[in-house]
Amino acid sequence: MIQDAHLPPGDIQRFQRRSMIAGFIGLMLCGVGVFTSPDQFFRSYLLAYAFWIGITLGSLAIVMLHHLSGGAWGIVIRRLLEAGTRTLPVMTVMFLPLVLGLTHLYEWARPEVVQADKILQKKALYLNVPFFILRTAVYFMAWLTLVYFINKWSRQQDEIPQPSLSGRPETLSGPGLVVFGATVTFASFDWVMSLEPHWYSTVFGLSFMVGQVLSAFAFAIMVAVLLSRQKPMSEVLLPSHLQDLGKLTLAFVMLWAYLSFSQFLIIWSGNLPEETPYYLKRLTGGWQWLQLSLILFHFALPFILLLSRALKRAGNRLWKVAALVLVMRFVDLYLLISPTGHD
Repeated sequence: MIQDAHLPPGDIQRFQRRSMIAGFIGLMLCGVGVFTSPDQFFRSYLLAYAFWIGITLGSLAIVMLHHLSGGAWGIVIRRLLEAGTRTLPVMTVMFLPLVLGLTHLYEWARPEVVQADKILQKKALYLNVPFFILRTAVYFMAWLTLVYFINKWSRQQDEIPQPSLSGRPETLSGPGLVVFGATVTFASFDWVMSLEPHWYSTVFGLSFMVGQVLSAFAFAIMVAVLLSRQKPMSEVLLPSHLQDLGKLTLAFVMLWAYLSFSQFLIIWSGNLPEETPYYLKRLTGGWQWLQLSLILFHFALPFILLLSRALKRAGNRLWKVAALVLVMRFVDLYLLISPTGHD
């Protein structure tokens, strides 16, 4: 069993100090933003929240996938992914500001808007504040339960290695992935797609979920490569492991591109008045350049680079590709969320 990597105490203390300083500055800026421009603040907060919880939930999905499929690729990053899932309690608390800002984010949370909109009135049975909060609570309870047992059994395997313990995560991961898929799909509808409640897409939830897994893969590769600069990770992470991780990243890059293009093609060819404005807004007013950047740097360039076997086996070069993918994941979420505040 691979043990956790340990950083020198001095490195940990420096990282903690810098993180605390950055966090304090960020908190001060949030305080300024919530009073000067609350609409923009809550939209920006939602963007940041969606990005970071995507890494957390994507890590949970990959851990469960590995328990079902096995493979050396997952063993070397499993502890990193499990550590990522354990940030979920913090992310749960961090969702509370969004609850306070529902009326700033969502049209359907404002009664005066609903009364003047027949479409929102028809969707009010689902899109209302109490039901939204109840659904969100169910999502987090499901995710926290999965995280608790996955980490508990993993820790028990380290403390008391028994064959009977190894089967528990596998047994949970099958139904766990079903629960994960359903909850993340509806969470994406509630948190992001309902920002524009007249618009809808049946592909949106799956595309959102694939993006989370892709974010987690990119983040895990970056952390693993950084830790491999010293023992014990330097003795564990082999070029063959990096190659496998690069292949999986390539697969999810292609899957994200396929789902995104399928959604665009179906909506554009359907030419329905309640659907096409979503893309019209994102293809004009300067947003088109960000759309072009997604095509070039979220798909085309990573696709070409990750075809190279030599690149996938070289940690430093694979790290750069993973960093690019992670940056573009933020750009993708930015295009999903930010244009809703601009007419």
